[in-house]
Amino acid sequence: MSMIGEYARVTPAELDRALGDPEWALKLVQGRMEAEAAGGPEPAPARCLDIDKAWSAIGFLLRRAAFPVDVVHGEHEVPDADDWGYGPPRYLTPAQVRTAAEALAEIPAERLTAGVGPEVLAAAEIYPTIVWERGESLDYVREHYEQLRPFFRTAADEGDAMLLWLG
Repeated sequence: MSMIGEYARVTPAELDRALGDPEWALKLVQGRMEAEAAGGPEPAPARCLDIDKAWSAIGFLLRRAAFPVDVVHGEHEVPDADDWGYGPPRYLTPAQVRTAAEALAEIPAERLTAGVGPEVLAAAEIYPTIVWERGESLDYVREHYEQLRPFFRTAADEGDAMLLWLG
């Protein structure tokens, strides 16, 4: 089984409820993920996003860039939450989402990965290590990072908070 980086945008009111009732939050997120997977008649900004197995490399590269917010693991634990895959969910407040969106806008994917090759990720034991040991390019990481940027921008523009977890 793979470890996948997962995100769900939630309103401030939904975040407040999620912090008091993590089971409700899981049902909310699962419902949104199913609805988005099924598609709909009208396109709408996504409420959920997964960055597949690129999460570890993105986190590593953002830490190297002294990124102000942990957009991979979140900044806060959801109290009393059960395991959502590989541990309980964490969250970012609307202010942290806004800070992250502004910082993400300043770092395009090419700049994030500049000077870093697969050997650097392999040496740092970044998941999935075998991919980097084989010398695969960072295109996969750049593609998923470029999905994260507008996702956070939309969340910030709408005043949303964010739930994050490894599924």
